[in-house]
Amino acid sequence: MNRLDAKTIAVMAVMIAVVTVFTLAVRVPIPATQGYINFSDVAIYFASFAFGPWIGLIAGGVGAGLADVLGGYASFAILTFFAHGLEGLVAGYLGGRTHSLRRMLLGWAAGALVMVAIYFLGETFVMGLGAAAAAAEAPFNITQNVAGALIGIPLVYAVRRAYPPINQIGFGKTWEEA
Repeated sequence: MNRLDAKTIAVMAVMIAVVTVFTLAVRVPIPATQGYINFSDVAIYFASFAFGPWIGLIAGGVGAGLADVLGGYASFAILTFFAHGLEGLVAGYLGGRTHSLRRMLLGWAAGALVMVAIYFLGETFVMGLGAAAAAAEAPFNITQNVAGALIGIPLVYAVRRAYPPINQIGFGKTWEEA
């Protein structure tokens, strides 16, 4: 993101809403931690790979955190903000705005590792749920991330093919007419 113009702010707002909806639309409870799995990572990886790390950070953190507040999981909102926000930042930094599947997979793997680690550490030490409960949730977080990549990455390619101007969003003008 070269500059924060009106179009970029609008894309951020739309992607925050998309992440929020994807998070709230399908929620599968995890009894060990009182958390849940969802489709937020589909939208986070899409935002990160289509628009880059900063939109991935804002959309992932704010969108998923907002979904926790709206969905009755407010105690997780701050942890979710950091876990999904940093997931989006890392994924977008390593694999965003590229057409390389290899780089997107690298971004996904690093983003997934960050998200799972932050939830594990946060649930263990900050929320006081203990290492056993946090470890019980890790496979669900990994599954959620795999689904995010399996759907989110092809979605980026499909949208780019259907709407090529998406590649220019956030870059500003590249030429001016005389």
